[in-house]
Formats: sequence, C-alpha cells, structure tokens
Amino acid sequence: MKTLFDKIWDAHIVTEVKDGPTQLYIDRHYCHEVTSPQAFAGLRARGLKVFRPEQTILTADHNIPTMDQDKPIRDEVSRFQVDTLANNAREFGLTYYGLGHPKNGIVHVIGPENGYTLPGMTIVCGDSHTSTHGAFGAIAFGIGTSEVEMVLASQCILQTRPKTMRITFQGKLNEGVTAKDMALYMISQLTTGGATGYFVEYAGEAVENLSMEGRMTLCNLSIEMGARGGMVAPDETTFTYLKGREFAPKGKKWNEAVAYWKTLKTDEDAVFDKEVVFDASQIKPMITYGTNPGMAIPIDEKIPALQHSDTASRISFEKALAYMGFKPGEKLEGKPVDYVFLGSCTNGRIEDFRMFANYVKGKKKADNITAWLVPGSWQVRKQIEAEGLDKILEEAGFELRQPGCSACLAMNDDKIPAGKYAVSTSNRNFEGRQGPGARTILAGPLVAAAAAVTGKITDPTK
Repeated sequence: MKTLFDKIWDAHIVTEVKDGPTQLYIDRHYCHEVTSPQAFAGLRARGLKVFRPEQTILTADHNIPTMDQDKPIRDEVSRFQVDTLANNAREFGLTYYGLGHPKNGIVHVIGPENGYTLPGMTIVCGDSHTSTHGAFGAIAFGIGTSEVEMVLASQCILQTRPKTMRITFQGKLNEGVTAKDMALYMISQLTTGGATGYFVEYAGEAVENLSMEGRMTLCNLSIEMGARGGMVAPDETTFTYLKGREFAPKGKKWNEAVAYWKTLKTDEDAVFDKEVVFDASQIKPMITYGTNPGMAIPIDEKIPALQHSDTASRISFEKALAYMGFKPGEKLEGKPVDYVFLGSCTNGRIEDFRMFANYVKGKKKADNITAWLVPGSWQVRKQIEAEGLDKILEEAGFELRQPGCSACLAMNDDKIPAGKYAVSTSNRNFEGRQGPGARTILAGPLVAAAAAVTGKITDPTK
C-alpha cells in the first residue's frame, strides 16, 4: 500500500545509493533570473549542453519592475540579471518568457496556467515556493543553484527520500475563510519547524472543496512550516482546471493522461510517518503579528503572552514583537496600517483578484493606504480585464500594476518604507523582507481588501 507521494517518487527513481541519496528523474524544470546564472556559467565552464531543453522553462519575475515594463530596467543589477537570463535562454536553446511576453509572470503562476504543471510529475525550481505545483498531485520542491546545474546537465537530481505526513482538514470552512487562513492557522499550530523533513499531503473535505487556486496557496505555504513540499491528490477539480490549457495533453492523449491521473491517490491502507488532523470549522480569518508565518492569530484575538521557557525562544519572541512595535496581550483588530499588497506566487491568481474586487465593489480605498495590486502573470491581468474587475478596482480608487514578484521580496522598486505597516498576501514576514525596516502582516486577499478600504486591520466577515 502506497501514499500518493510514494507512487510518484517510486516512478521516478533512476538509481538508489545504499544508505545514501536517490537519483530522481525530473519531468519539469522552472528557472528564473536570480538562482540560475551560476548554474549556466557552470555548464559553460564544463562544456556541457542542457540535456533535455524542452523540459526547462524560463521566466523573469523576481527583479522586474511592475510599472513601465516597456522601458529599460532602471536598477543595474536587476537589468543585468534579466539580460543574463535572456542570453542564457538563447545560448542553450530554452523556452523563455521575458518582459513583455504574453506568457511572462511569476514562475509558479505561469507553470500551472499554461498546462506545464501536470499531475504525477516531479518538478523543481531554484525557488523555495516550488511546492505550489504540488497542488496538482505532483512532487514539487525548491533546489539550490548547484542542483539547478545538475538538473540542466542531466535531468536528474540526487535527493534523500523525505518522510511523509498527512494533514487532514475535516469539515467545512466558514464563510469568508480562505486557503490562506487555513495555511496560517496550520503553521501557527505546527510552528515553522513542525514539518521539517516531511513531504505533506493535504486531505479532507475542506481541501477537496478548495479551488485549484486555493490548493496552490495551501501547498505554496508548506515550506513555511519546514516541509520539503506539499501536495493534493488530483481529482475532477484538477482535470477541469487543466483541460484545454495550451501545453496540457489533447484528444486521445488527454483521455490516457486522466486515466493515469485517477490512479494518483493514497491507497486506503497506506501508512504515513505522521498524521495531523484539524477541524476546518475552527479556522477564522488570520493575521501574523511577528516576524515568521507561524506567529499568527485570528484577527479578533490578542497577541499571546510569552509562553517560551527557554532563553533563545524568549529572546526571539521579544525581538520579533519589538521589531513590529507590538506587545503581548495587544489586540491588532482596528490598528491602522499604511500599505496593502495583493499579489505574489501565494495570492496573485485570478481568484485572489476576484475576492478582492468583490469586497471593495461600491467602496473606496482609504486615504491612508498605498495599495499595490500586482497580478501573478499577464494572463491573470488579461483575465482581470476580461471580467471587468479592473473597472471595479479603478472605481474604488485602486490601480492595477504589471506582473512580477514585486513587494513579496522587494527585489525591485516595490519596497515598503522603514517602520510602515503592510498587510500583505505574500508568504514571508521576516525582518526586512518587504524592504529594510518594513513591518509585514501576512493575511489572505479578503483581509487585505478589508484593510485597504478601512485603513486598518479589519475582520472581513464582520
């Protein structure tokens, strides 16, 4: 009896080293401008070609501006990195979606929307949030630059087999509670190291009821509790999403693929190394109050008092609160904020913009709020426009920006100023993540929308 993870892993084993790593075949390799230059330089130095170029897809996303993309990139380092990626794509004969290309966007958004990401695949990228693609019933994980070179050269990677964990969300989510809230709740319960060494399968009614966008959000954040990756078994929701996508199988091949994909589920008697169960009905809209995603609470609750017995944890907790300008026992609901960021590989998809637009419809952006609304790809942006969401946003006083990673990691000009508070739909709230001295409060699209129109931390369900 096998888990979903076991079935896919075992199907991709090339060789196994006794008491050592597994040589794993990789079906799809995504690259961006930040973690790939050294890998290509390594190939060049050794006189190697890319072994299977059709299986590698490149896009520029981390460093690119989200305004005036038709003009040269002002920042020299960013421009050099993007130019280098374009040159490497040309030299090695790889598919590249650069600035201005209709398929350009965040790597973890364009993979699924173009049908490159499929169930049963092994997928890697030099980016920790590669776990996003696990939502399709794939083994997807981030790799380092030396491993990027290994995959380019051989289409294989050496990996130690992780342990398996199943997290079951029983029951239904309450109205106004999103996949992002599920993820922040889960990490707050398990801590940022609670899944270290495990590959997680998400299951249960609440997961089955999620859209593909919601599943991607949940899998995306797996990495923030230390997991190697997260995955959801493919089902009709998956097949409906993929059907007709440009690079998904067609005709007879589609029928054959679906028949195989339907086998990709955990056997009834399969045993996981660890099981965790949550009651979905207990989850409320969540926000973070500290400097890691595990420091999260329901909006209507107070920051917990210090409960750490060991000195290191206590110092870390106190440091986090000092950085954020918060105190134990403080309630954050109603606290004014300065910025709202909707976007990233966590929440930059069409569903996220629908949620945000539906909430702000007929309302107005608060005067004290600077809002950055950044679609995850040009395809998302076009869909926003096709559905008339851009008009709703415009009428409410919001401006739509151009695609990119943007303020998630502030590698471009989208930096939150020091000391300012940002309600952000991204994935990390470390010190300086969104700009030096920036204070990040992680939340879902609905909480972000409520903050954007009230100017303060607000429960969207009230």
